[in-house]
Amino acid sequence: MLKIRVGEGTCGRAAGSATVLELLMKQFPNDKITSVGCKGMCHREVIIEVEDSSSNKKYMFGDLTNKNVEQVVKFLKGEGQLPSDLIINSSDESDTTKFRYLSGQKRIALRNVGELTPTSIDQYIERSGYEAIKKIFNKGMSPDDVINEVKDSVIRGRGGAGFPTYLKWQFAKGAPGDTKYLICNGDEGDPGAFMDRSLLEGDPHNVLEGMIIGAYAIGANHGYAYIRAEYPLAVKNFGIAIVDAKEKGFLGENILGSGFSFDIKIKQGAGAFVCGEETALIASIEGQRGMPRLRPPFPAIKGAFGKPTIINNVETLGNIPWIILNGGKEYAKYGTEKSKGTKVFALAGAVKNGGLAEVPMGTSIRDVIEKIGGGSKTGKPLKAVQLGGPSGGCIPESLFDTIIDYDAINATGAIMGSGGMIIMDSSTCMVDLAKYFLEFTQLESCGKCTFCRVGTVRMKEILTRICNGEGKMEDIDTLEDLSSKIKTSSLCGLGQTAPNPVLTTLKYFKEEYLEHIKEKKCRAGKCKALITHTILKDPCVACSLCKSACPVGAITGTPKKLRSFEINHETCINCGMCVEVCRDDAIEVK
Repeated sequence: MLKIRVGEGTCGRAAGSATVLELLMKQFPNDKITSVGCKGMCHREVIIEVEDSSSNKKYMFGDLTNKNVEQVVKFLKGEGQLPSDLIINSSDESDTTKFRYLSGQKRIALRNVGELTPTSIDQYIERSGYEAIKKIFNKGMSPDDVINEVKDSVIRGRGGAGFPTYLKWQFAKGAPGDTKYLICNGDEGDPGAFMDRSLLEGDPHNVLEGMIIGAYAIGANHGYAYIRAEYPLAVKNFGIAIVDAKEKGFLGENILGSGFSFDIKIKQGAGAFVCGEETALIASIEGQRGMPRLRPPFPAIKGAFGKPTIINNVETLGNIPWIILNGGKEYAKYGTEKSKGTKVFALAGAVKNGGLAEVPMGTSIRDVIEKIGGGSKTGKPLKAVQLGGPSGGCIPESLFDTIIDYDAINATGAIMGSGGMIIMDSSTCMVDLAKYFLEFTQLESCGKCTFCRVGTVRMKEILTRICNGEGKMEDIDTLEDLSSKIKTSSLCGLGQTAPNPVLTTLKYFKEEYLEHIKEKKCRAGKCKALITHTILKDPCVACSLCKSACPVGAITGTPKKLRSFEINHETCINCGMCVEVCRDDAIEVK
């Protein structure tokens, strides 16, 4: 008897899972096939998992398309061989070295993602869903008991700052007032980050149960799930979860006969990065422009609509049901002394195995990148990792043995952030990278604080000038001075951390800044004003692909006439299209 799970997260759908699912449904009974969230291996989508109870065997296939899924169908029907090029994992195989992506992880927040149909509350219940809520009410756990269990877990907020979750809840519980709010922050805006999206669309009931537990602990009867409008699948699945939870009595009035009532509304964010900050998010929910405000008072005392409010990140809430069900001390067995539990990371950039990974705190950055991520996908040496998104910092390869721990990462000048990991190889220009992230935060600044509004513009202008070969030595001192003033003069985390990519690249890659300024040279060959493209005569086979691809007609030569192709440097705009299409590495970039 076969059970087939098809990965239909956003990444799977983008890769064509709908077509694969349709083809499978034509070959197998519909009740044997379920649609699930992303297993984390986005680099291998479309993915399906197969369980054959008759032979007690399991298989995982990846890279499926409408063209090759027939190979899998034939194998499952006993009409063909195991398609080795599509297999990711199999209970038939003894060599598991290539399956380290999953074996190196400990999945707590992601424990259900890829295992169940996100819109099925019954499947969630079958996997111990809502048992944590039942435990609280059946055992008569008080709000203080719940908070103490979370305290025992030592879990810190997974949204970036790492503030102790129990302490946040304690503040709100003790705040005066009958009306309180609990908000789930799903406004994930870091480039390359998709941890919250995967949880919300792949296991919405888990996050919902975490919200209910948190609301009970602080005494909140009203909640909001603030989800990016750019995450339509997450919005849809979470909305279905709310309706189904109400029908089962887990949400709404008098939950499970406990006397406790809690209801949730979804608020779709309009794409403002600054709304990831607590007070700006609250302003958005209230119908105002998303801008931060002065603190104190903190939201736990005076938040949404002037009432005590707790805002927790999606991943934080996704851990709460497991903690209550298994015990805080069990959760605290994972991690380091001050950073307990697990952390979800989104691997992107120059890494072979892009996707999501959940690892115990204390795992080294190198293990995540090399053992789980598979190392460099380009074959070029790895150079750095941007950790914590545009508000984070660049950690050089020499520090990859740093462990994943809030304090250890802060010591490098970066931050844990929400968990984005953008891996870079030797082809990355660190000055250009700093400019990219600075441009992002400058565009996303709400403009309330002068130094954030104006200072980031000045920094961007300086970095642009350096990349254009017009930099001056005093620019480095100016960048450091502006960074200090922006960090200390900004109201919220956006401005306070905006200079981090610049400061960390100056700290670890200052020689690249000096080369740009003194030698007018970009060693990575990325800054167009500082490079030239030259066709090397010997490797060139005169195929004319470069000539056809050049958008400005800067390449001359006769096809098949060796050593005839040349680039007119006065016309060339250094777009790199010739390098992209050349199959013989015949174009030198200096």
